[in-house]
Amino acid sequence: MPQLNFNAILPLVILTVWACVLLLVDLFIKNKGITALLAAVGLALSLGFTLSQIGATNVIFDKNNMVVLDGFSTFVDALLLVSGLFGIALAYDYLKRMGIERGEYYSLLLFSITGMLLMAQASDLIIVFLALEMLSIPLYVLAAFDRPKVNSEEAGLKYFLLGAFSTGFIVYGIALVFGATNTTSLNEIVKAASNETTNLLLLTIGSALILVALSFKIAAVPFHMWTPDVYQGAPSAVTAFMAAGAKIAGFAALLRVFALAFPALTSDLTPILVVLSALTMIVGNLIAITQTNIKRLLAYSSIAHAGYILMAFVPYGQPKVVPISIAAGLFYLVAYSLTNFGAWAVVIALEKTEGKGLEISDYAGLGRKYPALAAAMTIFMLSLTGIPPTLGFVGKFYLFRAVLNGQFYLLAVIGMLTTLISAYYYLRVVVTMYMREGDPETASEPWLNLTWAVSAVLTVLVSLVPGPLFDWASQAVLRLF
Repeated sequence: MPQLNFNAILPLVILTVWACVLLLVDLFIKNKGITALLAAVGLALSLGFTLSQIGATNVIFDKNNMVVLDGFSTFVDALLLVSGLFGIALAYDYLKRMGIERGEYYSLLLFSITGMLLMAQASDLIIVFLALEMLSIPLYVLAAFDRPKVNSEEAGLKYFLLGAFSTGFIVYGIALVFGATNTTSLNEIVKAASNETTNLLLLTIGSALILVALSFKIAAVPFHMWTPDVYQGAPSAVTAFMAAGAKIAGFAALLRVFALAFPALTSDLTPILVVLSALTMIVGNLIAITQTNIKRLLAYSSIAHAGYILMAFVPYGQPKVVPISIAAGLFYLVAYSLTNFGAWAVVIALEKTEGKGLEISDYAGLGRKYPALAAAMTIFMLSLTGIPPTLGFVGKFYLFRAVLNGQFYLLAVIGMLTTLISAYYYLRVVVTMYMREGDPETASEPWLNLTWAVSAVLTVLVSLVPGPLFDWASQAVLRLF
């Protein structure tokens, strides 16, 4: 009987058990705010155990090395769990205000986060597939949570259909990789790739199909079609969590799988990654210019930022550059997630029932009537643009430095130009808040106010002392290799 090291998956086990118990306990709880509080306690417990594992290196769960605990997974897991806490804070009063407060929301959220945690620790393609399904299925339900509204049900259905479509890609890709290497273990795949008997064409096609599936999850062009409609139709609290959590998990899988299993295919895959990154930045930013709905604007913004984060992954085949490059990607995920939750908190504050309050024109007069909220939104728009003193600026600095070190100069130029384009539609929101007459009404809810206030303060403060966070990301990546 093989020995199993449960320390490697302890936060994952805690959260899974907690989600199952919460689903049952909720049947006897009338005040769903208590359910939300219990869900937050479960996330906090799991986060505490995750932080206690900082410094652990290559703790293997089973003899087949299918799930591992290392610096990379600890960093990503901590970010995912904090994102879960932000997600609960946004949903706490929002669900009640929209008349969709149901306890299963929080259990579904925990189950999705469980899949995300497993995705970050997966060291085998089978586990990557299982984790992808675990995180996706609850999100399909959450996207349609505002039933019987047609937009929400349509969002859930679109997300489900395209998610199932991408699942086919990853299953077929894994099958081809297994056919070429006779293994699904990331460590064994890289060894098999150097074997002369390995069918590299089959391996390349399989890896490309896996890239397509993960590109769906991170909303990279041309696999982004679901994003605007799903983001607009789903409840805003769900969209906020989806925009951060799903992207973090998708990039975690992308970074681990390709950096560890497919470095031998860098000559074939790097041009594809360059094109994906460039197209995603260009399309996301250009289409965002035409948006008048704030949720659709942030949806295309999310697509554009997937392109920026992909830039960090392009030099993955260069041993000297890849540690700093992936560390820059992790740092940017933190910056984007923090800014994303803050921006969505402001959106939720102005949102009314029946989809009102979601046009950019509805932000007119916000600077005069609610100066603190407008100042926070300004910080978030500046951070998404990449203007100092914000965390988004520091994140973009690290990203562009990594791309230049990898000698992808054209990609860096495209990134700079698209950043200039993004300034137009982000600053348009700021101009509307301060330079247009209006009388907006906002929801003043304690947890919502705390979310945008904390996000705004951290977006500025961490940008002034980014060293410790980047050092943690760098150490996480070094342990990965």
